[in-house]
Amino acid sequence: MPRDNKTSLIQKIARQASLTFTDLSQSNIGDNKDLITLLTEVRAADLKIAPRKPNGSKSNHKPPVTYMHICETQSFSMGVFLLDSGATIPLHDHPGMNGMLKVLYGKVRIRCFDKLGKSPDQAESQTQFVPPLQPFQKDSIWRAVLRATVWYSEDSGPCLLTPQRENLHQIDAVEGPAAFLDILAPPYDPEDGRDCHYYKVLQTVPDAVRKAEQQEEESWLLEIPQPDDFWCGGEPYPGPKVSF
Repeated sequence: MPRDNKTSLIQKIARQASLTFTDLSQSNIGDNKDLITLLTEVRAADLKIAPRKPNGSKSNHKPPVTYMHICETQSFSMGVFLLDSGATIPLHDHPGMNGMLKVLYGKVRIRCFDKLGKSPDQAESQTQFVPPLQPFQKDSIWRAVLRATVWYSEDSGPCLLTPQRENLHQIDAVEGPAAFLDILAPPYDPEDGRDCHYYKVLQTVPDAVRKAEQQEEESWLLEIPQPDDFWCGGEPYPGPKVSF
């Protein structure tokens, strides 16, 4: 049930996010227990969002994902993503940005990767095992580590992403429609180098190549344009207003 406090929970989250992300040089987002606690509490009803039913008919004209904008400041943006049953937000990055995702209803699977730095040896080894590439693609291939594959529901705490850790991620709605509250800090800004890039997993790095370095699963990722079967629509946010 929605909380009957004078100050809405989403307003409290926004104020705490503003405090947290105004100066991250002094701390890590994982250390901010106040914001994590508030996000763990939030439910769809707090934002006056009713869980969607599965869409039986798949229309080519209906976006698989929609976005409800809540607020944006210089330090962070906040909104809600709603995913149809089986929808996917493709593997993408948030360069130089922190992210916090809290599922409001349904269940999502989040796969997180980290890029590995390119060295001359890595660049040479990449061409030995990946599928044939066009010449213009060779500067867009990255060796990466699969850090985690985790399932989240409304009873889970938030998923935390940082510029250094688990920044590349893919989000899949499983077992029906899903929605999650999304905080990005700072917001996307292509003019300041914070633009969204999409990636495709080409193949897993063979064990013989990676065994001497580390045991985590490694893959080669190819930076690609936004996939043709993914686009994001917009719809109004129905919940309590946020102000500063």
